[in-house]
Amino acid sequence: MNHAIDTQLIHAGETDRVEGAVRMPIFQTAMFEHDDSPLRYIRYNNTPNQEVLNRKLAVLEGAEEALVTGSGMTAITGAILSVLKPGEHLLAQNSLYGGTHGFVCTLMADLGITVSFFDADAPDTWQSLLQTNTRAIYVESITNPLLHVCDLEGIVAFAQANNLTSLIDNTFATPFNYKATAAGFDLSLHSATKYLNGHSDIVAGVIVGNREQVYQSRQTLKHLGGALDPHACFLLNRGMQTLALRMRQHNSTALALAKFLEDHDKVAHVYYPGLPSHPQHERAARLFEGFGGMLSIELKGELDAVTDLIDRLRLPLYAPSLGGVESLMTRPAISSHAGLTPEERETAGIRDSLLRISVGIEHEDDLIADFKQALH
Repeated sequence: MNHAIDTQLIHAGETDRVEGAVRMPIFQTAMFEHDDSPLRYIRYNNTPNQEVLNRKLAVLEGAEEALVTGSGMTAITGAILSVLKPGEHLLAQNSLYGGTHGFVCTLMADLGITVSFFDADAPDTWQSLLQTNTRAIYVESITNPLLHVCDLEGIVAFAQANNLTSLIDNTFATPFNYKATAAGFDLSLHSATKYLNGHSDIVAGVIVGNREQVYQSRQTLKHLGGALDPHACFLLNRGMQTLALRMRQHNSTALALAKFLEDHDKVAHVYYPGLPSHPQHERAARLFEGFGGMLSIELKGELDAVTDLIDRLRLPLYAPSLGGVESLMTRPAISSHAGLTPEERETAGIRDSLLRISVGIEHEDDLIADFKQALH
């Protein structure tokens, strides 16, 4: 049956009721005895705790297969290395998460794989960047940290027309707001550390897509390691079951906070695709079920004003990462994008005073009141 995502999160993939247990037990073992079933070994990503997640995640994005990994960066690097060989070329969006940017510019270059960055909102320029050895194109559904929403439909069509593998980091949107593989992307990647788990207590990643390419990612990660351990699998499975409830709250509260901040006389700019003033608002409204829980702001007093705001806020925690039930805030220039040079951050529009806010599931009135007193 074609169940709603709320129901899929609870029941999809849950085929084995071990000894009648309502919850999948933690199989705290690295390997299983040989029998008529395929070899079960944690590094091969085919133990019961891993497989229930793989099945569930594939259903959530309308994909053929999924693969849980040890971190979001394991998912990203494993997927990229599974579709690109030395001597080949990648097209990448020109505003990427700092860890991804560092990988494609350094380690990937050391392996003899080249990259060209492109403006994801200038489709008339994409064709000129193609090389005879271009094999893949990489974007983010909502960029970190400036919340840009590129022409995702155009990317899919361009990839298909030019026989490219399309990869998307779908962490900020989540399968609740955007089913990337159902929309035509070959591989959808997540840092499950964030919204999928939602409780800031594990590190995990996900690769979702068509059967052949997920299989290739699995083969790559057999050699590189990076499988998710049974206890983390258990926690991720438990966390995912409330994803729909949490995302509705993240979407609603972030929009309310963004509207408040946009109207405040001490705020210079709010980056949030749910605001009509956002340059890709109409696109985001058409593509997404909701606008997500992430927003970034710049204050009129710049860095000193941001530092004061951080000191005065009581509910959001000043900490890296995102997607948990608690609100978090960080300055990307010294966290997610600290690995970029000042010149690279300037080119990407990431100012030292930019404050990124991961809006949790606290009551919106309490969060708004906290920002109101802190900006007073």
